[in-house]
Amino acid sequence: MQESQEVKLSEIYVEQGLLRANVIKAMLEDAGIPVLLKYESIGPVIGVTVDGVGEVHILVPSEHAELARSLINEGAETP
Repeated sequence: MQESQEVKLSEIYVEQGLLRANVIKAMLEDAGIPVLLKYESIGPVIGVTVDGVGEVHILVPSEHAELARSLINEGAETP
């Protein structure tokens, strides 16, 4: 019998639009951080980013949350 290991996720950022969220996802995965994107499926279909539709919640394992936030902040400071 195998033990299941539950991974606790932390939401580290909310982006408007799947394209921009995928850029952040790629940056974090390049740093070795696993990423899960959570979003309403209708957003990418109709291309709307209003009233929460189009929001993409970026989640990482809790042990990587601090590093992930700092990488996003560094990326935001780069021109």
